[in-house]
Parts: sequence; structure tokens; C-alpha cells
Amino acid sequence: MNDKVLSVILGGGVGSRLYPLTAGRSKPAVPIGGKYRLIDIPISNCLNSGLKRIFVLTQFNSASLNRHLKNTFQFDRFADAFVDILAAEQTRDNQMWFQGTADAVRQIIPHLESLRYEYVVILSGDHLYQMDYQAMVQHHIDTKADVTVGTIPVVEEDCPGFGIMKVSEEGDIKSFIEKPTPDLVPQWTSPVSEEMQNQGRNWLASMGIYVFTKNVLLDLLVSTPDAIDFGKEIIPTAVEGALKVSSYSFTGYWTDIGTIKSFFEANLRLTTYLPEFNLYNNDELLYTRARMLAPSKIFGTRLHHALLSEGCILHADSIENAIVGIRSRVGKRTKIKNTIIMGIDYYQALMDVNDNPDKLLGIGEDCELENVIVDKNVKIGNRVRITGHDGLQDQENDYYCVRDGIVIVKKGAVIPDDAVIG
Repeated sequence: MNDKVLSVILGGGVGSRLYPLTAGRSKPAVPIGGKYRLIDIPISNCLNSGLKRIFVLTQFNSASLNRHLKNTFQFDRFADAFVDILAAEQTRDNQMWFQGTADAVRQIIPHLESLRYEYVVILSGDHLYQMDYQAMVQHHIDTKADVTVGTIPVVEEDCPGFGIMKVSEEGDIKSFIEKPTPDLVPQWTSPVSEEMQNQGRNWLASMGIYVFTKNVLLDLLVSTPDAIDFGKEIIPTAVEGALKVSSYSFTGYWTDIGTIKSFFEANLRLTTYLPEFNLYNNDELLYTRARMLAPSKIFGTRLHHALLSEGCILHADSIENAIVGIRSRVGKRTKIKNTIIMGIDYYQALMDVNDNPDKLLGIGEDCELENVIVDKNVKIGNRVRITGHDGLQDQENDYYCVRDGIVIVKKGAVIPDDAVIG
């Protein structure tokens, strides 16, 4: 089956709700889990599912994403496998950039014409989950569906944030509503398993994961030239038409990394004893760039519920419930809690550091950080206190901003000695 499937990952959104993490990078390029990027999630799912012909569509702030993909996913030149970047481009026939998810796929159709395939899997580049796409494609084939939508059972209060499907006993999607208001939600329950019923998860939300039969996808995109979005336009058109649209219900862990708060919480959940997203699974490996970094060095630091990446040098007093990214440096007596440190992109030469100690990147001595995201290549001085909390108002300056009570220190920022934030 694998040679009949193309995977298309949408990686071009502005990602405004993840700002400032998306100030200079696209949303799928945002670091997660210390050493990975969000784009690694769908690509790894594809590879683990045996789907090795993958296109990534890019547009906004795509340089770091393109560089990561080029340096990470390389295959035997004799293998029928690739991860290719298709950037938005202006042509003689089309002067417009990608206007939305459906428009992006419509614009790349000419690039697909030389390939043989029967099915297209369309994925988002900003979700955290582990899923066997091959099983979803097989479901699509077995049910003789024209379109299959990945759905996940959710509780009532979550419904206004999703597209909700009305599904028959046979698993066919009969109607669709985008982000229903709370008064409409009770009308949109669907048949779910007894286990899901017991959890109150009686509504089926779209995961933004689709399988299309080739000709159906092409016909939908060509016949609706003004439709720019899959979730808001293409899927409702398919449901309302004469097409068979099937639901593929997924009951595993899945979360949308759409906001600073969801990003923060999803990262810190990785530090729990048995996280729902399992990084330690031989059958569901998470692939990323092989950087060949040195082991991390720890000098008396107490680590508790922490993920520690390669290449770090830690003198801290304690690091608790935290993610420590690649090449991070933390000074003596510093305390870190409920914090994501994204790390540093390069090692600084000893000569440069000795001559200019004020330019040493990382977190200094005698600092306290709690409820903070520290973006890459940051210098935090000595005796700095940064504390996020629910009572902190959203705000922004050149060095940091606050969203949902979380302090985000911007990429490349310099926080002076004795600063107090929060």
C-alpha cells in the first residue's frame, strides 16, 4: 500500500497565537521536548507508518524549517522515499501565495503530476500525537470512502474550539459544524465506545487529519476554486455532496499546539512519570536532526521531573518540572521550576568567553525562574528573578512578553543582572 500513498504536511501558517515563538520561525519549526521541532511529529508518524513519500508545504518564516528538514531527513538515493519542501511560489499563472490549507494543496497539484499514487494523507504540522496513518488509510479503503476524517472524542466544554462531526452508527459523517456555540453543542453527540461515554467524551472533533482518494481530492479542489480551507470549506462540501465521508476515530493522546498555554502545558507533561506522549517506544520513534553533541555535564544539580538534552553544562541548584534544551548553560545556585529552556544553537569558543564573560549565553548564577519559556540564544544575567503567574497581565517589550501568565523571554534577548520580571 505504501507506494500508493502521498503524505502532504501543511507547514506554512503564520502561527500568531504562538507569538513570540513564531516571530522568526514558522509554527512547525518551534522547538519542543528539548531537542525536537513540531514538524518532527507528523514526519515521524509517517515514517513509523511506512509512508515515506512526504511533501512539506512552507510559506511564512520558513528558513529555519527548511534548514531543519534538509539536515534531518535524508534517505538512500536508491530508495523510493523523500521529504521534499514545496514552498509557496508565484508563477505566470498564479501570482498569489498560499491563502489557506486547501489553496496550498491546490497550488502544488502540478508538482504531483509526475508521481504515481492513489491516496493522499493531509496532515497539520503543529499537533502532538503518535498515530499509525497506514491503519487510517486501510480504514479508508475498507469502508470504500471518498474522504476520511480523523476524529477524536472530546468532552462538551471542548467542543467550541473544534470542528464537530455528526457521525452515524456506521461511521459515516452526516453533518459538520465549525466551532459550535455552547447552546448548540448538545445536539451534536455521536455514537462512541462505552469507554468514551464513561469519560463524557460523546462528541467527535476533527483532528485536521484527512485521507482523500486521489481523483476525489483533485475534483474537490478544482470544482471549488474559491475554497481555501479544508476544515471550513472542503470537508463541509464533501459532507453535503454525494461523497462518502468516513470518520476514523482515534482515542489516543492528541493535542493541538495552538497557543502559548497549550505549548507550555504539552511540553511539561512530557516530564511526568508516564507521559501520554511516549518518547521511549521502539515502535514509535521520534526522529530529529542528529547533531553529534557531547554528553551533558552536571555539577551537583538536583533534577526532578526534568528532560535533559545533549550538550548542556549545568551548575544549577535545582531543576524541577522542566525541559532543558540542547547546549543549555545554567549557573551556580540557580533554581529552575515549571520552565522550558530551548537552549543554544552553537557552542561559544572558550577564548571568546574568557575575553568577554558578559557575552556568555545561558542563565547566570543565583537566578530563580518559574513558569517561564526561555527561547534560544538568550543571556540571563546573575541574580535575576522571573516569575510567571495567573495574575500577570499580558504585556510585551523588546526582551520578553507575557501570555496567559507565562513569561516568554524572546530569542536572543539579554536580561541584565538583578532584573525582576513578574
